[in-house]
Amino acid sequence: MAKSEANEETSSKNSNEYSYENLRTPIYGLFILAILYTFYLAHQIVLPIVLAILVTLLFSPVVEKLYKRWRVPKSLSALLLLLSLLAAMAGIVTAVSQPLLEWAARAPQTLSQLLVGDSDIQRHISTITDTAAQIEEQLEEQMGDNGAETPQTVVLQTDSWRNQLTSGLYQTASGVLLALALTYFLLVSGDRMLLNLADQMKRRKRRIMMQIIRSGQEQIARYLGVITLTNTSIGVAIGLIAWAMGMPSPVVWGLIVALTRFIPYLGVFIAFALLTVVSVTTFDELWQMAVVPLSFMAISSLVGFFLEPYIHGMRLAVNPVVIFIAIFFWGWLWGPIGVFIAVPLMTVIMVVISHIPQMNGVYQVLSKDSVQVLRKKEQS
Repeated sequence: MAKSEANEETSSKNSNEYSYENLRTPIYGLFILAILYTFYLAHQIVLPIVLAILVTLLFSPVVEKLYKRWRVPKSLSALLLLLSLLAAMAGIVTAVSQPLLEWAARAPQTLSQLLVGDSDIQRHISTITDTAAQIEEQLEEQMGDNGAETPQTVVLQTDSWRNQLTSGLYQTASGVLLALALTYFLLVSGDRMLLNLADQMKRRKRRIMMQIIRSGQEQIARYLGVITLTNTSIGVAIGLIAWAMGMPSPVVWGLIVALTRFIPYLGVFIAFALLTVVSVTTFDELWQMAVVPLSFMAISSLVGFFLEPYIHGMRLAVNPVVIFIAIFFWGWLWGPIGVFIAVPLMTVIMVVISHIPQMNGVYQVLSKDSVQVLRKKEQS
């Protein structure tokens, strides 16, 4: 009797464990979906916090070094760093916005002039337009013969693109200012909060947390430092080439090239498309049109395939496919700012999961070097 009761208890315990194992994955999936929904719904609050954390990881080593070596108060060094960052952002926006808006206002007229005249493009466009007009007239005649009523056109009133642009810029500026304000307080007193949090943890978890913070600071600083140096160099080179070719506002296009290259993969194509359009609308000869865009592609290819991997060591540990998907995902979730912070954010995520033993499988799936890691484990 006692043996049967023990067997029943054992079987009941195994069934409970089995049911728990079956429920654990769906619960984790629902938890992740809930987090993503919260990020999407509360993006006006979550996005400034994420930006503040990334900037804090970048600037906190500088603040700590200034305090330990020269006893510079953290409040003063943090204020100077953030004011310098804000001044740089304001200078870039001021330098780029006015020439870019002037060019955008002239672009439609310039592009239309390219399509005027006896050219193959103009003839094809005229043929397509005439064919569409004839088809529309025939449909109207058939509908009139059948006694059908002519459909009425409904015009929806929407805000102009200028109002939408102004609203978007206002929200972006508000989020950036909020992020900078939060960054200041994190730089000044964030370490005290981390120490108080560490005191509540066990020794092993405390060590993991400190390793995550140090690795995150190192990886973010290395990534942003290298990519800023390379992008600035490419921007200066393209600006000089544009100036030598006589392209209008060469400084602006150099800045745009440097900024767009912060977007991995997509930024190169965006910059190439912009330079191609500007060259086509500026020059008359075909070789002149091709100089600036092809120079940009040649320099970007040289830097991307040879210099950047050498400087980075192995660059990021994230699989390029994961980075490409992350750009689309964070861009869909948070807009243009999400596109810019996709790679730094994925770097932080990879650092976090690399120090958590339970996430080792996820790290191997997302890592670029997972195959080599598995082979080493098999050999050992």
